[in-house]
Amino acid sequence: MTTNDTIQFSIRQEYEEEMRQILRLVHQSLEEKGYNPISQMVGYILSEDPTYITTHNNARSLIRRIDRDELLQVLVKEYLKKEEA
Repeated sequence: MTTNDTIQFSIRQEYEEEMRQILRLVHQSLEEKGYNPISQMVGYILSEDPTYITTHNNARSLIRRIDRDELLQVLVKEYLKKEEA
């Protein structure tokens, strides 16, 4: 393993943690506004229509910082990890 590999891994980990934090904040904001957070976030992920996400607590802006393809990759990876455990 080279130093560059370690740096890329670290950056990847940081990005995944940032995605996790953003999703938690968006989930909380949707819940506070009385929406079904999972349904709303799935709608956004599938359509990329920002109106699925409330502007409350800047949630709409935050979720748009996440690349949907990368998010789906992480979700599938994490789901399969849990299946193997």
